[in-house]
Amino acid sequence: MIKRAVFLALVAVSLSGCAIHQKVTPVERFSGRQVCIVDNPAVKNGFLEAYRNALIQKGYEVRVLPVSASLIECPITSTYTANWRWDLAMYMAYAEIKVYTEAKPSGQVIYDALKGGANMNKFISAEKKIAELVNQLFPGGAGS
Repeated sequence: MIKRAVFLALVAVSLSGCAIHQKVTPVERFSGRQVCIVDNPAVKNGFLEAYRNALIQKGYEVRVLPVSASLIECPITSTYTANWRWDLAMYMAYAEIKVYTEAKPSGQVIYDALKGGANMNKFISAEKKIAELVNQLFPGGAGS
């Protein structure tokens, strides 16, 4: 009986470290339709395009700015970072998108699967996850 309890406790502790965390602070409604994204060439190809497409699907006009751009170049500016890991297959382990209104923080989303361990939910389509994050970050869409 004691061995079984110890075993169950060890399983519970090991699985508790297999969490995927997601935190969203939605952007407050704004009148403009344009969102500028500062390019981050350190992020794997495809992330920017998926982010851009998700915003377009919500009715926004997207302008991509060079990596050297300032947050004051557009009324609504966004930055992003993401990285991938290998664990049986490549998966998006971390993504962060920040939105600034007039260069002041106005919204953020963080997806963190770095401690996903045995959690198979980490093997999601990055494009679908990015679309989900954008939908949560910009809940109303352009002009809403």
